[in-house]
Formats: sequence, structure tokens, C-alpha cells
Amino acid sequence: MTTIAKPGRDLAHGRAQLSDRLFRGVSGIGALIVIVILIALGVMLTLSSTQAFSTFGIVDFVTGLTWDPVADIYGALPYVVGTLLSSAIALVIATPIALLTAIYLAELAPSRVALPLTFLIELIAAIPSVVIGLWGVFILTPVLKSTIESFFVTTLGDTIPVFAGPPLGIGLFAAGVILAIMILPTIVSVSREVISSVPMAQREAMYALGATRWEVVTKAVLPSARSGIAGAIILGLGRALGETMAVTMVIGNAQAIPTSVFGQAQTIASKIATTFNEASVGIQTSSLIALGLILLVITIALNVVARLLVWRVAGAVAAE
Repeated sequence: MTTIAKPGRDLAHGRAQLSDRLFRGVSGIGALIVIVILIALGVMLTLSSTQAFSTFGIVDFVTGLTWDPVADIYGALPYVVGTLLSSAIALVIATPIALLTAIYLAELAPSRVALPLTFLIELIAAIPSVVIGLWGVFILTPVLKSTIESFFVTTLGDTIPVFAGPPLGIGLFAAGVILAIMILPTIVSVSREVISSVPMAQREAMYALGATRWEVVTKAVLPSARSGIAGAIILGLGRALGETMAVTMVIGNAQAIPTSVFGQAQTIASKIATTFNEASVGIQTSSLIALGLILLVITIALNVVARLLVWRVAGAVAAE
């Protein structure tokens, strides 16, 4: 019986090895396809934007302040600044709210509250951006104009230039708030999963030492989840950098670098969305594609820097 069973076991083992190799090969092909798509996208954008870069120069195009289709003069700096500032405002607003919400859902809320609340938060991500933009135009911006913006302009506008200017409602701050709402589900969902995955033994050890729930969360849970939370913020940042329609509807689409957090501005994505269909073939189209290439470079660079920070934090946690 042993002699007869051995070939059967060898055959099953060989089939298992074959399925493992097949699975590894298919997975590797999938990963390679993603890399190829990214490289092909970069190459396509680079080739299509060659005319703009050769005409103005890379540095002059990136640092240029004028976008004048009549004179065929194009500069990207106002849109780069608008993209970075709106995303920064969104992260400043969304990160603390999302982190507190994730802690509540993972550590404090009973399951009968956590499950429906998690579903509702994740449902925000399914709302079309144009719907959020319409809500922003008709509901959010009038509220911001009469409350937050009026307060800061009245109290701090004369002393702090970044809060100066008329409270228009439509502008950079409104775009940042809209983006914060849109990236909130991503940060909350990922952070909640990371916090929930922290081993229960760490919590029990802290409780055994007499720690309060606040001490358990701040000294045992969050330090272990730091790298995952940072990854959640990275995902939110990527969403904020590339968002188009909702931002286009509330940012004001001004062609200059904003001097106030309440001033009107424009992002790279909103500029491409509002201009590309009407752009003339040639230098203007090439300049718009060059804006897309700059956005791709900014996104990759920020994600690489953020990923390095995550690895550094994860290494520090492991060393502890």
C-alpha cells in the first residue's frame, strides 16, 4: 500500500508545484502590465509635450506665470501651486477628522454602531464628483462665505496676509474642503483596517499594566499602526491631486497664483478639463499635455517621498 500510495502523493505534489508556478507567473505578468502601462503613459505624455518644452524650455514652462493662447505663451506655475495648495488644505482638514473617526470605529464604537457608520462613510466614495461639486456650489460655498471665511477675513485679514481678501466662497479654501470630503472615506477605511489589525495582545498587555483606554490607543495601538496610517494618507493625497470636476466647479478657475487661502485659483486637472476640448492643435494642446506630464511627475514624486517616510516609520517601529 505504501508503494502504491507514493506515486499518488508525488503526482499531487507535482500538481501543487505546477499550480504554484502558474500562479506566480500570472501574478508576475499582472505586476509587469501595471509597470508597462505606467511607463507607456509617461512616454506618451513626454512625446506629446515635446513641442511645448522645446519652445519654452522645461524650466521656463514650469515656472512661467502667463497662459495666453492669443500670444501662444504658456506657463504652468499657477496651476502647479493651485494643485499643491488645494491638496495641502484637504490633507490638513481631512487627516485629523479621518484619524479620529477611524479610532472611534475600530476601538470605541459598539458593532451595532460601527458597521452602519462604516458603510455610510464608505458610501461617500461612491458619490459622483460632479454631484459633490454641485452641492459645493449651491450649499457649501454660501455657508463658507458667511461663516468661516468672513470670520477669518474680519479677525485675521489685516494682520495675516494669507487670510486677507474678500470672502467669496468660491476659491481655494472651498476646493480644499471639497477635496477633504472626497478623500475622507479612503483615509478612514484604510486607517480603520490598520488599527483593527494591531494584535489584541498589545492592548491586553497595556490594560494589564493599568493603562486607561486613552493610553492604550496612544501608546500601543497608534505607534504600531503608524506606517499603515501614513499609507492611508498617501492614498488620500493621490486622490486629491488628480480630482477634477468637483474642484473645477468651486475653485474659481483664476489664471494666477493665489495670494490668499480664500482667493480663486486653478489646478492642473481643472485647467486641462476646462481648456482641452477648445484647445487648438499645436502648441496649446502640447502645453496642456505638458501640464498632465507635470501632474504625473508630481504625483509620483510625492508618493515616492511618502513611501520612503512610511518605510522609515515602519523601520523605527520594528527597531522599538
